[in-house]
Amino acid sequence: MNGMTEKTVRELAVKMPAATRVFEKLGIDYCCGGSRTLEQACQAAHVPLDEVVDSLEVADLTARAARPDTDWQNEPLSELIEYIKNTHHRYVREETARLKPLFDKVCSVHGQSHPELVSLRATCGALAHELATHMMKEEMVLFPYIVRLEEAVIEKVPAVPPPFGSVRNPVAMMMHEHDDAGNALREMRQASNAYTPPPEACVSYQTLYKALADFEADLHTHIHLENNILFPRAVEMERGR
Repeated sequence: MNGMTEKTVRELAVKMPAATRVFEKLGIDYCCGGSRTLEQACQAAHVPLDEVVDSLEVADLTARAARPDTDWQNEPLSELIEYIKNTHHRYVREETARLKPLFDKVCSVHGQSHPELVSLRATCGALAHELATHMMKEEMVLFPYIVRLEEAVIEKVPAVPPPFGSVRNPVAMMMHEHDDAGNALREMRQASNAYTPPPEACVSYQTLYKALADFEADLHTHIHLENNILFPRAVEMERGR
């Protein structure tokens, strides 16, 4: 695609939903590091630019031939918020509850010979706590305001002034917390050797690392939908009033 290398990975992820699968596979950060151009992101991930472009083109053609993904750039913000809450927020809550006892079991058996498991458990536990608080703030404060703002725009009536001045303020805070979550994910990936269990790993050990890899992928998509689609659209909607 012409000009693909100059586009940011955020732009590509928004316009080509299938691109996120390519980015996940190659370790390219498209959520917190979405402001980089594709060329810069490839350099940071140490992957050949030409191969990534080829993979993106194939993924896009395949996606177009199959059933298209939901275009969240054009769907109502209220529907996107419900999707985030019912899909990604629910997943985070269910998986963090599942991961804790799984971590405890694996650490009790393998923690002495693999001390990285103990630090990995601590990082994951801190991330789970931060995400719980983060999601509560979104669901109780930010998301309801965005829904009311959209309703006011549709009905062409004045929106109730928010207690935080502008939607840009909580959005900036949420994006900062997303950056913290992204840093925690990178620490976990590095500590676990990209979630590669050792040869002697038992089934629980392997299950833990698979669950962590899945959790990372889901959180990347979760942050992408908020940072790159929901928040910019909400800011623009408020600005346009």
